[in-house]
Amino acid sequence: MDNRFDKYTDTYIENNFTAITEKWCKFLNKKGVTKVNLYSGYNYTINALVLFYLYDNMGKKVSKKDLTEFLNYMGIYPNDVQQARHLAQQSGWYIISGTRGDIEAKKLGLNSGEYVLLTLDKPYPYFKKEKREFIEHEDYWLYLLDKYKNKCATCGSEDGKPNRYYPSSITNLQQGHKNPSKPLTEGNIIPQCEKCNRPDRNYFIYDDTGRVTAIADPKFVLKSDKETQIEMLEHIIWENKDDRMFVNSIKKMLSEII
Repeated sequence: MDNRFDKYTDTYIENNFTAITEKWCKFLNKKGVTKVNLYSGYNYTINALVLFYLYDNMGKKVSKKDLTEFLNYMGIYPNDVQQARHLAQQSGWYIISGTRGDIEAKKLGLNSGEYVLLTLDKPYPYFKKEKREFIEHEDYWLYLLDKYKNKCATCGSEDGKPNRYYPSSITNLQQGHKNPSKPLTEGNIIPQCEKCNRPDRNYFIYDDTGRVTAIADPKFVLKSDKETQIEMLEHIIWENKDDRMFVNSIKKMLSEII
């Protein structure tokens, strides 16, 4: 019988989450990291349970399977546990992902679907705090659906009907990020079908029509062959050759590698 979750009583979870919140107040709040609430009403939030489990295994590999089994033990049965990924990139918690291809993931030997919470003393290094203030509109999502005629901004598939390119799949419109490094707030949302709103799209920044306008995650470059990577590097260096701070940073980085 699997008894590895038996220690997770309400008291144990609450005491540990108090420690997490204290760390957030001391180190992370001023850095813009999003606070995670333990409860929503009388129920635990999924984000809180995922963060708690990673904290309880600080510095250790935790797989998506581990997280799913823990949530199941707590009476929660999600279809796909994506919270660990979102807690890092969108909320700022220092969680390394094997799927995302973080540099630290390679050093730690993480495979796809594995995570490690490294520390609560500083935020995820690639986290970008949202600068502008959000004016909340409860009907904003309905406004967007009407604006886009209930269709995916990227591929044009209509909500509730077969996907244009995957006819065996019924379209279910979701709130997709225009810029994945910022939260899902007004001005940063476009409706997308589940095929277009995939984890790998976090590499890009999109415009209102769902077209790529920029790279959001520099690790995307690593998906290219070496020749293309070198060409990209040459473009970047020549574009910034007159920026002394940039040139000095490149020199320092190369001296540490060579």
